[in-house]
Amino acid sequence: ALPQNHPDLASSYNNIGSVYRNMGDYSRALSSYERSLEIRKIALPPNHPDLGGSYNNIALVYNNMGEYSKALEYYEKSLKITEISLPPTHPSSATSYNNIALVYNNMGEYSKALEYYEKSLKITEISLPPTHPNLASSYNNIGQVHYNMGNYSKALSYLEKALDIFRKSLPSTHPRIKNVMNSIAAVKKTL
Repeated sequence: ALPQNHPDLASSYNNIGSVYRNMGDYSRALSSYERSLEIRKIALPPNHPDLGGSYNNIALVYNNMGEYSKALEYYEKSLKITEISLPPTHPSSATSYNNIALVYNNMGEYSKALEYYEKSLKITEISLPPTHPNLASSYNNIGQVHYNMGNYSKALSYLEKALDIFRKSLPSTHPRIKNVMNSIAAVKKTL
């Protein structure tokens, strides 16, 4: 009933892509996400946040596939739109920086990962309450990178901040709490 380039069709293709991605069928996920992007490029202004979302989703699939240079290319396109279309302290900006950091971390480029995780943390500290789980995740991510770089005392400091926030914001049986506790135990073995 809708024209071929209607934004609602783009949303449908995007949702189908998400299902395929969650199933691990990355080629079909990419195909659906790319179709969504094609429609959005025609139907929306060039800096519309939904275009950034399309680039982000394509990047996520490439990251899952281990194609890190392509993931970075699409995450950077998403970030560019986010920077233009949203205020600089919007949580979506923090997410964009976090996603780029994750790719650098996966590539073993820890200095670059740390740079982007720290950008994400600055925005998260400004835009979210001090006990928000996303803030704890930022501290955890930075702690993990410091651990990977052999900076164990810094890793411990960030991981303990993460644990403190998770304990305040999540149920005591939540797996994220156990994961951070395990990371802290691993760091303490190195000190």
